[in-house]
Amino acid sequence: MEVSEKVEIMRFDQEGYLKDGKAVRAVGDTLEAMADAVAEEGYDAIFLMGVGGTWDELMQLEYMMNKYGDKDLEVYLIHAAEWLVAGHKRMTEKSVVLTASESGTTPEILEAVEKLKAMGVRVFAMTKPEGPIGQAVGADHCVAMASSHGSGGCEMGYYLADRFGLKLLAHRGCFDDYDAFVEQCDGIWADLIDIRKSFEPTAEKIARTYGLEPYTMFIGSGALWGETILFAMCILEEMQWKRTRYITSADFFHGTLELVEPGVPVILFKGVDEYRKLDERVEAFLKGGRTGDEDVVVIDVDEYATPSIDKKFRTIVSPWILSALTTDRVSAYYETVTKHNLDYRRYYHQFDY
Repeated sequence: MEVSEKVEIMRFDQEGYLKDGKAVRAVGDTLEAMADAVAEEGYDAIFLMGVGGTWDELMQLEYMMNKYGDKDLEVYLIHAAEWLVAGHKRMTEKSVVLTASESGTTPEILEAVEKLKAMGVRVFAMTKPEGPIGQAVGADHCVAMASSHGSGGCEMGYYLADRFGLKLLAHRGCFDDYDAFVEQCDGIWADLIDIRKSFEPTAEKIARTYGLEPYTMFIGSGALWGETILFAMCILEEMQWKRTRYITSADFFHGTLELVEPGVPVILFKGVDEYRKLDERVEAFLKGGRTGDEDVVVIDVDEYATPSIDKKFRTIVSPWILSALTTDRVSAYYETVTKHNLDYRRYYHQFDY
């Protein structure tokens, strides 16, 4: 291994990350095979079920399946806790559920899985096979979530979910480029390392400038909306105890804009999909004469190249890019500024509630 004096990416194992990228291909192949079986057996609707961070992570797949799917495809994103009390009138024994749990013990998901299995609904999970949820789902319907030996954000989890959902679309004739997409993804992990290197100074600047601010706004839309919530809620609120406000680019102009004033940091995530027009409207307002551009940060995913991936796939990998930039790099620098350990919790998993 070549040794360099320069730290290119703080606390990030580049070789481990690339190793994880190679390993996740095989896990994706397993999820693809599960999607093949679902397509052969048939289904009436697809449900993506999560809680907290996993709910946020599955938003991008809901967006992709609705964007590329045909008019007869029914895809629903459901929150496990809400489903347990309210159900879903469209769900039948012919439905299919994809869920995830990093801990493998998320109580709402575990209870929901047990109830779904009793209903005869097919459930597939990305979780620890040896954990309670993995055991409840069954070995033939479970894959281990992406490892993180080399650090990273949620991008490998996004990759796995997409292998399942996009393969279902391929079977419906909605995503004929599936095989090409999978092949090109073998090179995306090296691209994401290069993106991290180029973004590292910006990540440090954002954290040093705004890490101690009492309140920060985050704005996103489309394919990036789930990652926007995940970073603001799971990283900054849960792991850093920072007060945030996350809002879509569409809803920003209906209330939240009145809270924009000097001294309030506003961070906008610009996507590459059809929602970019909404992001640009927000950017124009934030940088316009009415407010100036003080305390405004725009992270434009389109500025970060992925040479391994065709342009037609850029929307799909856009949440992966944002995850690398924010959930991974910005959060690492927040920790150095706030002196608050990202792994420390007051309440979460500390006792029953």
